[in-house]
Amino acid sequence: MDTVFKRKIYNEMLVWKEQSAGESALLIEGPRRVGKSTITKLFAQKEYRTHIIIDFAKASIEEKNLFNDLSDMEYFFTRLKLLKGVSLYERESVIIFDEVQQYPIARQAIKYLVEDGRYDYIETGSLISIHKNVDKIVIPSEEEAISMYPMDYEEFRWALGDSESIPLLKEMLQKRKPLGDDVNRKMLRDYRLYMLVGGMPQAVSKYIETHDMMMVDKVKRGILRIYEQDFHKLDKTDKAKAVFKAIPSELHKNATRYQITTILGKVSNDSTRGLIEMIEDSKTVNIAYHADDPNVGMELTSNKSSYKMYICDTGLFVTLAFWDKKFTENIIYQKLLNDKLDANLGYVYENAVAQALASSGNKLFYYTWLSESKHVYEIDFLLSRGFKIWPLEVKSSGYKTRKSLDEFCKKFSNRISNRYLIYTKDLNRDGETTMIPIYMAGLL
Repeated sequence: MDTVFKRKIYNEMLVWKEQSAGESALLIEGPRRVGKSTITKLFAQKEYRTHIIIDFAKASIEEKNLFNDLSDMEYFFTRLKLLKGVSLYERESVIIFDEVQQYPIARQAIKYLVEDGRYDYIETGSLISIHKNVDKIVIPSEEEAISMYPMDYEEFRWALGDSESIPLLKEMLQKRKPLGDDVNRKMLRDYRLYMLVGGMPQAVSKYIETHDMMMVDKVKRGILRIYEQDFHKLDKTDKAKAVFKAIPSELHKNATRYQITTILGKVSNDSTRGLIEMIEDSKTVNIAYHADDPNVGMELTSNKSSYKMYICDTGLFVTLAFWDKKFTENIIYQKLLNDKLDANLGYVYENAVAQALASSGNKLFYYTWLSESKHVYEIDFLLSRGFKIWPLEVKSSGYKTRKSLDEFCKKFSNRISNRYLIYTKDLNRDGETTMIPIYMAGLL
């Protein structure tokens, strides 16, 4: 039985239930093992009188055959209730299509089921295949999609029984008040634990149960192998798998973009684009695209051929970074936790910030340019806020040097409202730059 953790998506589901009033189905998209089925079952139990779950990963022939003929809805629901042994009540029951990507005909049926109007419908799907299995069906316009991400830092703290820290951090950020060195050190250590465990519910549960990072690592490796298998099902050449597994090493190079040719050799732009789109659809990664003209409408000038890729979960990222070992030893985790590992960990912090920003609903963009002296400057992340942009530079240390940030702000001064340096020291101000500890990144 999966541990049920408090998740923010629950409130989004409540909003859908109240606002849709049966006029749309809810599709929850997200990577495998992120907790879609668990939260959906909990929601059904708490918010409805009765519910029926059809899990298409293991549905019977009889369950699948129900969808062959929807001409008589009364007959359809009678057979469904008999098969499941559950009573349904008009506007008080919900029917869940779990792993709906496994049986696209059921997804197509949503149009007619919603039109019927008797019950609510929730679908869950892993995007690694949901977009591939739609060639022969009509996608229902009656679907409302929301994304589910791995647990963010606040959800992780909730799982550990801490509901006080994040609201206090929000308050301090709002007031631009430092926490003090001792508090910052404690908060940073707590955040590093999250960076290592990550936000996959299974990994978090294993940590709470054992406090053994080797056991947690075993869980994460299992999830990564599932992703590998899924990629292989969709791409027998294993190019997608190779691109995914190379993300830590590509970030470690500190290059201005993901160099796909170093992984795959010479490939056409069309095949590369298709490959990247498939990986992005899987929600196993977060992709930052280069903003050729950093402005509020960054999507309009984003460069789809220049991008950086990040793993969707910081815990999975750390495990993938040490994939060559049979397991990631506890000593490695201990050194990472104490920031004592002899390695440039900038890429680990950058991945964690990407995850924090993406799970807060931000699309990811970055910007690079050449100075007159041919020096390459880079802004790690750009956020659009109102009619202005916020540039963010990430440092894996307490260093306050920020040449790229300063030069960017000179170059685009009229477009900027706030500027941030994300680092490992206490919250501070230096001129117009707000320097925030990394554990506050998700609060921006």
